[in-house]
Amino acid sequence: MKRSLKWQMTVIFVGLVICMLLIFYIANNSFLEQYYVYNKTNDFKEIFAEVEEAVTNGSLKDESTKSELTWVVERGNISLLITDEAINDYISYNVYDIPLLYVKLVRYALNQQGDIQQEMIENTENYIITKSLEPTNKTEYLEMVGQFENGGWFIMRSPIESIRESVKISNKFLVYVGILVTMLSVLLIWFFSKRLTRPILELTTVSKRMTELDFDAKYSSGGIDEIGILGANFNLMSEKLETTISELKNANYELQRDIEQKEKMEEVRTEFLGNVSHELKTPIALIQGYAEGLKESINADSESRDFYCDVIMDEANKMNQMVRNLIALNQVEAGDDETILERFDISALIRGVLQSCDILIQQKNVTLNFRQDTPVYVWGDQFKVEQVVRNYVSNALNHVDNEKVIEIKIIVNEEKAIISVFNTGSPVPEEDVERIWDKFFKVDKAHTREYGGNGIGLSIVKAIMESFKQEYGIKNYDNGVEFWFQLDIK
Repeated sequence: MKRSLKWQMTVIFVGLVICMLLIFYIANNSFLEQYYVYNKTNDFKEIFAEVEEAVTNGSLKDESTKSELTWVVERGNISLLITDEAINDYISYNVYDIPLLYVKLVRYALNQQGDIQQEMIENTENYIITKSLEPTNKTEYLEMVGQFENGGWFIMRSPIESIRESVKISNKFLVYVGILVTMLSVLLIWFFSKRLTRPILELTTVSKRMTELDFDAKYSSGGIDEIGILGANFNLMSEKLETTISELKNANYELQRDIEQKEKMEEVRTEFLGNVSHELKTPIALIQGYAEGLKESINADSESRDFYCDVIMDEANKMNQMVRNLIALNQVEAGDDETILERFDISALIRGVLQSCDILIQQKNVTLNFRQDTPVYVWGDQFKVEQVVRNYVSNALNHVDNEKVIEIKIIVNEEKAIISVFNTGSPVPEEDVERIWDKFFKVDKAHTREYGGNGIGLSIVKAIMESFKQEYGIKNYDNGVEFWFQLDIK
């Protein structure tokens, strides 16, 4: 990365180091001499105060005073020459060319400096401080010349060239140190910036994977600094995003399912209307035809009129029964009817249904087997359970064949009672087993039309049992078909 954070940090910090070194270099050249002069001037003043006190006390020639002054001037690279009031006698400290300095002092005392180049720094009643260029050796000195209250004179000087030489050496040393510090800074900054940018690069990788919806990506470097907190927030954001997207997907799935359900309901509605129209078409046509025949007196004899009336009444009754079944089915499927759970004897209920169908049983010469004599108590809505049993028995009577046997059984286990209705005859084709529970579906349409069926009975059974949340089904045998359902005992 040409503009990576690591590269930028390295350039910035190395630039700062170089700028600081340049500032030191410029300050060294521009202000070190002034700073030296300022400090040396203060040294001069301190020595003057100490010498003036010794002169006043008369202790100037004491060994202790001499030793102390010698140490002070040597430490400060200062030359000191003191004379009496007549300028005949003198005391020198750290002076290498006493005659030269003595002559210079005499000239100051006699105010005969000549053409000596001087720059005044400070001028008081007792002394003056100047920067002077010595003609003999072309060396510039900082000098302090003055007179004590007893009339004695003194001169102090310190070469300025020494500080200039020190500045050159210092600058040269600073260049070497600067190069070394810059190289070391580059290495250290590169190392620490790499440690600093490593978690940031990890966060970059994590964020990129998150944009690709890979929420397994987690920040793992840890830490309690700002980057560590940011990484923890990234992990939290990843979890939140994963949860939110999961919820969004679920909502989208539910929406898609609702749309599919709506489309399916529309298909069912269209199919339902088509089936109802088809089922009503035949009885309406028959009723219309026979009614027109009665009106036009096609057959004037009473026997023919009775036959026409019987047909009209029979077809009207079929239409009425179909409408009632559709209303009942719609109520059960929509959950509009009230379900009353109660405990009742299922065997007594079955005997009541069989008793109401006794005439049909005899007309069809059916052998009926139901041997449950003891009560079997179950839980359910007694009225709806009776509808289920009646539909199963009616279905068996309409399709019984061959030996014409119908067998009803109640099998009881610990928690359930399984009620089954078997009839001899042709088994239901396997491809139609799942469809027989659909509204208006008929395995044999011609046969169904003979007994006036409309394909709604088993749909009512399905709706009722699903409202009970109980199981139901069909089982084929070689010699017939068995329909069953179950109810709770406890």
